[in-house]
Amino acid sequence: MSNRVIRLMGPAFVAAVAYVDPGNVAANLAAGAGYGYLLVWVLVVANVVAMLVQYLSAKLGLVTGHSLPELVGGALPRRGSRLAYWFQAELVAAATDLAEVIGGAVALQLLFGLPLIVGGLMTGALSLAILAIPSRHGQRTFEIVIIGMLVVIAIGFTAGLAFSPLSWGGVASGLVPRFEGTETVMLATSMLGATVMPHAVYMHSSLVRDRHGTDDRPKRITTLLRATRWDVAVSLVLAGSVNIAMLLLAAASLQGVKGIDGIAEAHAAMSNSMGPVVGLIFAVGLFASGLASTSVGAYAGAEIMAGLLHMRVPMLVRRLVTIIPALIILASGANPTQALVWSQVLLSMGLPLVLVPLARFTGDRRLMGQWTNGRVMAAIAWIVVAAVSALNVVLVVETVMGA
Repeated sequence: MSNRVIRLMGPAFVAAVAYVDPGNVAANLAAGAGYGYLLVWVLVVANVVAMLVQYLSAKLGLVTGHSLPELVGGALPRRGSRLAYWFQAELVAAATDLAEVIGGAVALQLLFGLPLIVGGLMTGALSLAILAIPSRHGQRTFEIVIIGMLVVIAIGFTAGLAFSPLSWGGVASGLVPRFEGTETVMLATSMLGATVMPHAVYMHSSLVRDRHGTDDRPKRITTLLRATRWDVAVSLVLAGSVNIAMLLLAAASLQGVKGIDGIAEAHAAMSNSMGPVVGLIFAVGLFASGLASTSVGAYAGAEIMAGLLHMRVPMLVRRLVTIIPALIILASGANPTQALVWSQVLLSMGLPLVLVPLARFTGDRRLMGQWTNGRVMAAIAWIVVAAVSALNVVLVVETVMGA
């Protein structure tokens, strides 16, 4: 990898923050503590899917000079249909913000003993400072700040593995695809929604366009696509490794421990079994995860509205509106971890609505020209759409039948 390629990398690392947000923490800890290594295969598959869809989203933005929301908005002929599509996309963005603000609040409570609602307000306020970086200091500075936080997240969520007695036989068995009842299907869907996040798919096409411009020279696009492949591969291998590490940590150290029904309880168990330093590092990683991902989520929400409705609202207004559901849940006394897990299920429900247009647009030769998906890539993209949609149907059927 040349220095030139390295200098062009960055946008995928911003998108990758969405893949290690507090929703991932809740889903992965719940899966590992409850079912051991059973669902390791879900994270492996989800990460491969994430690499594919993030690359396709970036390619779409580089080749067309338009974001995915802009192209969807242009393809929907009526304002009513655009509003309906925007509404479901905003629901997904709200679910994202729910997970991220709650995660930041839980982290501040673990670190400083702050009430959850105070921690939620502080997380939202600090995210505004991060969101101000692109307009004041440029896109590259914003990327560097987010990458720095991603490094903190990686350290925070993997440090405990050094003190965990992993079963490599268990890890190997966890690579065999299977479920064990409705709860594991729900967790798998939650893990999929937390790993392949709709707002990150919408956003990546905007990130590369804003970073690299709309130069349509074939040689330039070829260079950018090569850099993008490296960008996506490195960033998502990092994010995927962190996700798998969280599940392995829970499987090795928390499985069978009584009273593990939330992030706070998992943190306490880790602190007791592996020492307070590990617990502290984990809490710092959780806070960095909540703060970085809520900033990226708000950025994505703004791009979705701009692309679909051609409207922009002040970021302060958007921040205030999107933080309200999280604050209501925090003030209600509801189990924050359960709220996190179910928010990820909602994200997974929104995936088909972003993956279908992504597969369609990147397979349209009139739009993509020589960079249209080949037959193999197009087939894989549509298989992913079908598989994700089928998993969501299974979740609904199993939940109804088990109710």
